[in-house]
Amino acid sequence: MGKIIIYEHANFQGLSREFTTNISNLKDADWNDVVSSVKVIGRPWVAYEHENYGGKFLVFEEGEHSFVGKDMNDKISSLQVITENLHNPQITLYEHIDYQGKSRIIKEATNLAGGHHNDMMSSHKVQRGVWLLCEHSDGSGMQYLAREHEHLPNYKAIDFNDKLSFLRPLRPGCGCH
Repeated sequence: MGKIIIYEHANFQGLSREFTTNISNLKDADWNDVVSSVKVIGRPWVAYEHENYGGKFLVFEEGEHSFVGKDMNDKISSLQVITENLHNPQITLYEHIDYQGKSRIIKEATNLAGGHHNDMMSSHKVQRGVWLLCEHSDGSGMQYLAREHEHLPNYKAIDFNDKLSFLRPLRPGCGCH
């Protein structure tokens, strides 16, 4: 199970709302563009800038997030719970488009920046889990959420070609908070 509690102000202050299922438009809950802090119990959630899960996004894993960050403060318009099985994650990265060239199987958070594969990957296949792909080794810059059973033959489609420096699987959460 996954639950997200969104708060009007930072540090869990002000009005709050709780969701256990996706909401494609927070306007429907009279809560659009007013999220500043978040608590997550269980499964991770993705908060999107636009309705219908569009635009920039932030991933919130289980725990307390006292501030959503200046880029997304009061800009969240839709919420989506991650429903995939997040145990035993695995993704295969490929050097070239269409799953060609050198491949590398990844099963845990991996920093590619210091090795031979930095900014070289051009396609992937997700075997299990959900992966956060990041442009920079500190997790900043452009991000992409790779979902279970997704085969992405060309990173140019997401403007990510030869930009991948860090990736990590989303953590399942225990629901014990």
